Amino acid sequence: MASGELGKVYQDGEVIICEGEEGQCMFVIQEGEVEVVMDGDDGQEIRLGVRGSGEFFGEMAIFDRDVRSATVRSLGEARVLTVDKKNFMRRVHEDPSLAFRLVETMSRRIRELGEEVARLQNNG
Repeated sequence: MASGELGKVYQDGEVIICEGEEGQCMFVIQEGEVEVVMDGDDGQEIRLGVRGSGEFFGEMAIFDRDVRSATVRSLGEARVLTVDKKNFMRRVHEDPSLAFRLVETMSRRIRELGEEVARLQNNG
């Protein structure tokens, strides 16, 4: 990591967070892409999505500190910044619109997941 740069660089395929582990922070992608996957009932992996520069993941841990619901790994080289609850709350205090943008993104993701569940039910 070059001097003055934030975040950690992950190599292609490197796991950043693992489904089932305890979460205490969220992540912001500074450069590159990551894929979000979940273990299916049949042992096959289900790709939930790809996130790129400027996007975030693992945000549910900031609110509920529950186990991770998915695994996230790097697609190619990716630089990812870790944000804990204390730093997140400080940033929200400095810029309250940050909280709105986070809720907006989470809402969009919930809507997309609901649509996917409905699609799967109709095909099943």
